[in-house]
Amino acid sequence: MAKFSPFKFLQQVRAETEKVTWPSRRETAITTAMVFVMVAVSSIFFLLADQAIRLLITTILNMVR
Repeated sequence: MAKFSPFKFLQQVRAETEKVTWPSRRETAITTAMVFVMVAVSSIFFLLADQAIRLLITTILNMVR
């Protein structure tokens, strides 16, 4: 079984973090804005879908009475 070396592990972690390409401030802002827009669009879509289904079910139930 291999021995665990905390020092070696930290060296490997540091080497891997140097390979990471971090997004710029502008890229982060654009991506964040896109997420908020998609959340708003999705919310509106599901609101409309929910209202349409509610209207359909209410109409069907009123016909049965």
